[in-house]
Amino acid sequence: MNRIQQTFKSLKAQKNKAFIAFITAGDPDLRTTKELVLGLDKTGVDIIELGIPFSDPLADGPIIQASFYRALKKGTTVKKILSMVKDIRLKSNIPIALMS
Repeated sequence: MNRIQQTFKSLKAQKNKAFIAFITAGDPDLRTTKELVLGLDKTGVDIIELGIPFSDPLADGPIIQASFYRALKKGTTVKKILSMVKDIRLKSNIPIALMS
């Protein structure tokens, strides 16, 4: 069972709902994204959804679209995001879902 499944199972047993926070990876930069993930973990967020920025986010609203463009402009790539998640894993076991 993976971290996300374990979290939902535990929350269900406690009759609680999940708090899933969304962050665009790389906005404003990957260092800040990492700090936000670790900070949200400490505040009790159950799962982090990391948005993988791409060039044509037509299905997303203007706020997420703008964050994707800013992240891409800073040079955010999937490889760099995965490296950041690897670093996060050294300090946190919070479930992370990548949204693309």
